[in-house]
Amino acid sequence: MPGGGVLAGMSWLDRVLGGGDEEGGRSGRDRRGHGETRVGLFVDGPNVFRGEFEVDLDDVRAAGEEYGRLAVTTLYLDENASSGLVQAAEARGFAVVTTSGDVDVKLAVDATAAAVEDRLDIVVVASRDTDFKPVLEAAAERGLGTVAVAPGEHGRSDALRNAAQDDITLD
Repeated sequence: MPGGGVLAGMSWLDRVLGGGDEEGGRSGRDRRGHGETRVGLFVDGPNVFRGEFEVDLDDVRAAGEEYGRLAVTTLYLDENASSGLVQAAEARGFAVVTTSGDVDVKLAVDATAAAVEDRLDIVVVASRDTDFKPVLEAAAERGLGTVAVAPGEHGRSDALRNAAQDDITLD
């Protein structure tokens, strides 16, 4: 909206969720008609949990929780993932999906389906892979909020970050 107006003073999150309270801030309730803000956290395990990043499962989960209630919390792994990582993820409330092929396809299909089926208000993708840019774009086109979580400063995809309305870099 050129020239400002009511939307100019609102954050992207307020616009996605239908506005803020009378003082211009977020009221903490989703205005889409169902109460809490529903967040889908989709984690690209092979690209996030690499030795060079030292990423913690709790930090990834906390990044998603910054935006609301986690309605979907899924970690995608390939068949070479250690049983210790699977057990740790499940203990922290992640659903773990293990594939024998490329995890990118399964994650992209699941995240896009959740977005178009109106199960989420915000889609959070944790990855360093530019392949997920269309997922964030599709969610944004449907009016959902989008967040890209990078596993570290050197693991950030600028294209993914630029496609998202917000981004987080884990230290």
